[in-house]
Order: sequence, then C-alpha cells, then structure tokens
Amino acid sequence: MAIQNLSAIENMLAQMRAVAQAASSSPGAGHRVEPDKGGFAVELARSLERVSTLQNDSAAQARSFQAGVSDVSLNDVMIDMQKANIAFQATVQVRNRLVAAYQEIASMPV
Repeated sequence: MAIQNLSAIENMLAQMRAVAQAASSSPGAGHRVEPDKGGFAVELARSLERVSTLQNDSAAQARSFQAGVSDVSLNDVMIDMQKANIAFQATVQVRNRLVAAYQEIASMPV
C-alpha cells in the first residue's frame, strides 16, 4: 500500500512539473529559486515557487486589466487565472497525498 502511495505522489509531482514547465514557457513567469539539482524538498520548493509566481502574475495582470491598461486583454487574464488555479489545485492534491502517505507510514507498527 505504501508503494502505491509513493507511486501516486510521484505521479502528482510529475504533473506539477508539467504544469510548472508549461507555465514557465508563458511570458512573465519568473523563477526565484535557483535551478539547483536536489531531492524532493528542492523540487517541492521549486514547484511551490512556480505556483506562487503564477498566482502573483495572474493577480497583477487582473489588476492591470481593471486599471484599463491597453495591452492586457480579458482573454489573457482569464487564461492566466485558470493556469494559476489549476496549478494551485494540483499542489493541494499533492499535499493531500503527502499527508495521507505520512499518516499511513506513521500508523505502521514498529
């Protein structure tokens, strides 16, 4: 059962990477975390930073649209907000899987 949870976590992490990679190819998505090779914690930090960047960029774009900036279209705002929302939902699912895996491991007999 624990191997299935690890597999599910790895699948969710791969999905987060794909979402983050797709988001990083869009203009305005910056990265503050160094592209350092590392383990799970580094990858998780990178993914969280990308989700945060997506959310901040979409919020800034929405504010620009509300302010009447001429080069910001409603379509772009809606698409970027949906990308940020999907990335956030994927992050929440990864967190849920991690918590479930931790609880299962913690409840294992010693």
